[in-house]
Amino acid sequence: MADGRGPAGSSGESLLFLTDEQLRQAIEAMFFAYRGFTADPDRILVDMAYGRAHHRAIHFINRAPGTTVNNLLNILGVTKQSLNRVLRTLIADGLVESRVGRNDKRERHLYLTDAGRALEQTLSDAQRARMRTAFRDAGPEAVAGFRTVLEAMMDPEMGASYTRLKESGS
Repeated sequence: MADGRGPAGSSGESLLFLTDEQLRQAIEAMFFAYRGFTADPDRILVDMAYGRAHHRAIHFINRAPGTTVNNLLNILGVTKQSLNRVLRTLIADGLVESRVGRNDKRERHLYLTDAGRALEQTLSDAQRARMRTAFRDAGPEAVAGFRTVLEAMMDPEMGASYTRLKESGS
């Protein structure tokens, strides 16, 4: 195929020469896929008056229990004021616990409570189901290619954060 969707010859060389139209279509596909990826958690969170910032905080606190507020700021790329609003709500609602650092009393370490872990599980289950179906339909080569594309799109500092998180094995 020479339309950018498959190999031209043998190894997808047509992908090296994507047209602006093909790139526009890929960008639009990313926008619509993101809407689908976030739709299930959004439906769960709306009843709690939470948004995507709450979801991201819960996700990354779960991935790295005991993470510091500063580390979470770096991962999420939000302002301290914005994160503090989100964390105040999650703490007040009993989903996140903030503990003073043992070595540095200025640090705050974040942990999900049992209720926080239950919510995170519900949100992640919805997204895993959607991704599992998409990956199964696409096949292993497409999944590997998708991961490669996502990693290549990351800014270097985010790629480093992603690699550290991935290598932590949690």
